Amino acid sequence: MFERNLRTLARGTARAGKSAAAARKPPPGAGDWLAGVVMGMAGARRYRLYRPPGVAFGERLPLLVMLHGCGQDAKSFAASTRMNRIAARERFLVLYPEQDRLANAQGCWNWFDTQSGRAAAEAELIMKAVDQVCMLYTADRERVAIAGLSAGASMAALLVTRHPGRFRALVMHSGIPPGTAHSGVSALGAMHGVRATRPLPATAESMAAHWPPLMVIHGGVDRVVSTHNGHAAVKAWAEAAGARAAGGRSIQRGGRYPMTVTDYKRKADTVATLVEVGKLGHAWSGGAASQPYSDVQGPDASRMLWAFAARQFRSGGQDHA
Repeated sequence: MFERNLRTLARGTARAGKSAAAARKPPPGAGDWLAGVVMGMAGARRYRLYRPPGVAFGERLPLLVMLHGCGQDAKSFAASTRMNRIAARERFLVLYPEQDRLANAQGCWNWFDTQSGRAAAEAELIMKAVDQVCMLYTADRERVAIAGLSAGASMAALLVTRHPGRFRALVMHSGIPPGTAHSGVSALGAMHGVRATRPLPATAESMAAHWPPLMVIHGGVDRVVSTHNGHAAVKAWAEAAGARAAGGRSIQRGGRYPMTVTDYKRKADTVATLVEVGKLGHAWSGGAASQPYSDVQGPDASRMLWAFAARQFRSGGQDHA
């Protein structure tokens, strides 16, 4: 009996060890799943960093910053987007800052809370994480792009408007552009498309002219964040750069949802791209089937995102200079 109890205890300990190892295991994509933390006026924020395998000493890789939406964290967002698989193949770093549930019970970034200063404080924490990764893991400061889903998309856009020279590309998936809300109540109105995006003040126009190129991906049946916001975001970028719509084109790949892609150009330069996926709701387009806020039938947003960012890296980020 004693020996049987020991064997049972040993099996339980082994299972517990495997469960703990699984919790530490990164979402698919061979490489390292590293943890970090930054401190600032808004407290502390954890982050995860995906590093592809075989990085040589001193090698500088591009950096993609991925900001999760409400109800997500770094690990679930990485699993949903499957961005680590692309990073392993294309060789770039992926930074996943993580919102603290004490700062927002739903895990949303407080992009809208500009009156109290929380939005700016959280933006600076994310910038500290970017700087820390550039220093500790030799990310290339000249090749940094940022993307996000929903509240993460709105926070990504806020970061770009505050630090336009630090990013070479911005991708907003199902988000709300800056200047549309300033509090929790106004954010709800913005989500439903009943608030207009405020025009830029004169003092901000010179900074806006140097915003990096923008890609917006938005679902046509999104019941959480109105499609009005996607149009408002590309309009703000286009007006800041004096760009015009070049006409939409319909694209469908295999059995995925069809999409309409519209480029906003200033001469030969593409300032903003709007990707409208008519049958997509409030979910990452082409994401993993097993994850919430993810629709496997949509066109692959992760591939589109990286192709867009890589194009800006190759051009030196001069498309919107």
